[in-house]
Amino acid sequence: MKNKILAACAVLLAVATGAAHAQYPNKPIRLIVPFAPGGSSDIVSRSFAGEMGRILGQTVVVESKPGGAGNIAMQEVKGSAPDGYTIILGHVGTLAVNPAMFAKLPYDPVKDFVPITLLAKVPSLLVVNAEKLKVKNLKELVEYAKKNPGALNYGSAGNGSSGHLAMAYVALTAGFTATHVPYKGTGPMMTDLLAGRLEATFTGAPPLLAHVKAGTLRPIAVGTAKRSPAMPDVPTVAEQGYPGFETSQWYGLMAPAGTPDAIIQKLAQAAVEAGKTATVSDRLKAEAAEPSTSTPKEFADFIKVEAVRWNDVVKKSGIKAD
Repeated sequence: MKNKILAACAVLLAVATGAAHAQYPNKPIRLIVPFAPGGSSDIVSRSFAGEMGRILGQTVVVESKPGGAGNIAMQEVKGSAPDGYTIILGHVGTLAVNPAMFAKLPYDPVKDFVPITLLAKVPSLLVVNAEKLKVKNLKELVEYAKKNPGALNYGSAGNGSSGHLAMAYVALTAGFTATHVPYKGTGPMMTDLLAGRLEATFTGAPPLLAHVKAGTLRPIAVGTAKRSPAMPDVPTVAEQGYPGFETSQWYGLMAPAGTPDAIIQKLAQAAVEAGKTATVSDRLKAEAAEPSTSTPKEFADFIKVEAVRWNDVVKKSGIKAD
């Protein structure tokens, strides 16, 4: 009798759980962004959130929770209920760089989270202050840096940021040294770059494009494997003598471990459908970003490849967390 009761309870639980999943979502979904508003992460998340909300029939609320190189937000979402109502914007930093940068990371990107989908890639653009540095391509930049060890000052949004890692990566690949100047965000770094207190940066393209068009900044190379449609005249690092080189800022959705697969699939499908809309694609293209949605498994495989790449860069360059 006891076994029959337990079996009946199990059936009822399965039915109730299935019904709950079928009704998902029946309240707003929180999309946590681990960085400050105004940057590429904010643009990508809000572009997708609006369309995903329309498709799912529920509001997707974007909440910015910056700090700790993204670790604070990741830790919070790690401890959230795995019910699909709290998800996070994953990033090359939080998912591929931080595991190599921090000796005691408060989360495990593989064990504590489930990939939903890759959302978009933002090309990293290597530029120089056009007035201060007269180099016109990567070969000339490398030659300058080798002739003047340490004289090339480049800025980034902070220690361990994607801009820091991108320049460290190209310096390792091309065999030159440069002096890293970390800032508390892209904004103050751009102020000094435009004023000539820095020679270069290798960061996400969006905040650079207007200054490239104005001629204040000179584009040297784009980090993506292929030329960016937004900058078709700017050659890649790979085609300038370093085959296989690739770096970009990428973003995707993650959920706490234990989130039911049915919910993961529903979120992924909504994101993929959103990425195909003109609303999202036009907004991203205006920022030189490209929609890059995927299946959960494809995103998981992508993260593994990126983690290996950036672990190697961090170790060889000796970059350490603050």
